[in-house]
Amino acid sequence: MVRAVMRILSGIQPSGEPHLGNYFGAIEQHLRLQNEGDALYFIADYHALTTVHDAQTLRDLTVDVAATYLSLGLDPSKCTFFRQCDVPEVTELTWLLSVVTGMGLLERAHSYKDKIARGISPSVGLFTYPALMAADILIYKSNLVPVGQDQVQHVEIAQDMAQSFNAAFKCEVLVRPESRLSKTPKVPGTDGAKNVEELWQRDPDFCARKTTEKDCGVHCDRLQRLHQRAARSDNVQGVCALRTVRKRR
Repeated sequence: MVRAVMRILSGIQPSGEPHLGNYFGAIEQHLRLQNEGDALYFIADYHALTTVHDAQTLRDLTVDVAATYLSLGLDPSKCTFFRQCDVPEVTELTWLLSVVTGMGLLERAHSYKDKIARGISPSVGLFTYPALMAADILIYKSNLVPVGQDQVQHVEIAQDMAQSFNAAFKCEVLVRPESRLSKTPKVPGTDGAKNVEELWQRDPDFCARKTTEKDCGVHCDRLQRLHQRAARSDNVQGVCALRTVRKRR
């Protein structure tokens, strides 16, 4: 029996303070799609453990993400909003997927190579990150996964894993998901080269902190242009709320 309503699923990792890159790359699309199907959005706290190991910090970041989404207009009456760890079965499916997945598929993951290049310690969790993300997607039989440009390959990996699982166990259990990019799938950082999310995680106070007069002027000018672009969006109040949540601390 075919489900009449499209199931939409996406998550956001609480590994840093929310920023404009999150808004344009993910949140804006999530808010719009909550009116177009059976939307499930989760805070990916399991994923955040690859970089955040302090329990209180993770709790605070999780609250920040929840507050940001709700202040920007996410309506719990229209979608399901939850923490990844509230569904521990996702880790069981991760193992089941891993036993039918070749090493080569994970070794080709761009995000893993990128994080290693940036000096992040190559833990097993970081390497198997795509398997957990695939489990996140497949366990809910998701049809559509709204993502940024850097996550498209992970949805493709989930497609491959679903096919491998169904073939290995001779059953059509897992549904093939499809990705959808936002209108702004990649938001450049203020340095013009890095993704803004990467830049903000590396130094969240880069513009607020006093550097040289020249550097501060360049950073603030570029940020001002980002804010002006945000002000032209359909959710002006939401963008203001995003800034307020960032400044709360």
